[in-house]
Amino acid sequence: MQRWRGLTDLPGGWGRCVVTIGVFDGVHLGHQVLIERTVATAGQLGVPSVVLTFDPHPSEVLRPGSHPAQLTTLRRKADLVEKLGVDVFCVLPFTPELSRLEPEEFVHQVLVDKLHAAAVIVGENFRFGRKGAGDVEVLKALGKRFGFTAQGATLQGTALPDGQQTSAEITFSSTYVRSCIDAGDVRAAGEALGRPHRLEGIVVRGDGRGHELGYPTANLSTPRLAAIPADGVYACWFERAGGPPVAAAVSVGTNPTFSGRERTVEAFVLDVDEDFYGQQVSLDFVERLRGQIRFDGPEGLIDQMADDVRRTRDLLGLS
Repeated sequence: MQRWRGLTDLPGGWGRCVVTIGVFDGVHLGHQVLIERTVATAGQLGVPSVVLTFDPHPSEVLRPGSHPAQLTTLRRKADLVEKLGVDVFCVLPFTPELSRLEPEEFVHQVLVDKLHAAAVIVGENFRFGRKGAGDVEVLKALGKRFGFTAQGATLQGTALPDGQQTSAEITFSSTYVRSCIDAGDVRAAGEALGRPHRLEGIVVRGDGRGHELGYPTANLSTPRLAAIPADGVYACWFERAGGPPVAAAVSVGTNPTFSGRERTVEAFVLDVDEDFYGQQVSLDFVERLRGQIRFDGPEGLIDQMADDVRRTRDLLGLS
């Protein structure tokens, strides 16, 4: 898969293509259906498929300070898109100038002059152009004018919600996934994503208290906008570059037993005795074990941590 930043240096001889447009934060099941339809349509036409996305998030440019929590880093988003068979992942810098383009200008400059789109596939609620003046119907009309087809698709995917025996078609959104993560319901978030929610970061030095308690932890420094689950303890898969996933009991919160104030993400990696300091790692959140609890002393906390580890093993099939 080719990865482009902007549209200034397209390959020589670039012809027609099929394009899907969106932020695609999370690349959830609904996004996957949209992208798979784009890939299939491109295959039928014998042209490349292009995922056109934006960075930074448009809301940050239109309403500074309103950037939503980020479900996937740009690199992670590209990796997920590549697995769906896309030919080109193009990141269009979202600037004030881009936001001021009228719908017709956006279509002409980006989709026609640059990408030579033969077909454009977007979500049914897609908006584009200055003040969101363009919608699917406007895109279809402009497509007839400029020589491409356009269609709006429902962002539906097949999920197996907890307690159901058969799969169901559900409409997903990145907002829904964020709300699940914010509430600590990482199982529901995983069902909508089609995989566990992933949090990435670099391991940094902590206060060393976990080591003193017999449960040394890897403390993650996460990206500023990362979607971090609600305070509590979670069963996760811990992974570093080039290494296999290993089980971890992960605490998110402020360590109230020790009057902590700073919110941290600390992973106790099961059955691995190693210092991960300085390494880039990821956590895949599978299940929330409990909320955050304040204990009167370390003894109660140690007993609870032993139970957290036992439950993590059970949930991840390691017992």
